[in-house]
Amino acid sequence: QVQLVESGGGLVQSGGSLRLSCAASGNIFSINFMDWYRQAPGKLRERVARASSSGSANYADSVKGRFTISRDTAKNTVFLQMNSLKPEDTAVYYCHAELALDGSGRSYSYWGQGTQVTVSS
Repeated sequence: QVQLVESGGGLVQSGGSLRLSCAASGNIFSINFMDWYRQAPGKLRERVARASSSGSANYADSVKGRFTISRDTAKNTVFLQMNSLKPEDTAVYYCHAELALDGSGRSYSYWGQGTQVTVSS
């Protein structure tokens, strides 16, 4: 059984910072990539940032220069440092991982339960 557990959400004023964490645990063979998504009320879920196993990162245009994704591969953990937060960043943030449970080549998708981020103006 694989679990992704997020932490670090909360309420912050516009211009402030938050750091989200997501730890993957369970019978994990390898992790291909880990992402952060977000979903605001009435909107579709969108990918905010991705950290691949190669160490590369990519970001949605809306967060470039403000958010930084990083991974601790030894601990199967991904972080999202969010700076210069804006009210439009308000959403539930979800951790996602594509990972393998064994050496068969098959990968599976897992999601965390989500953590609320609210940015007040």
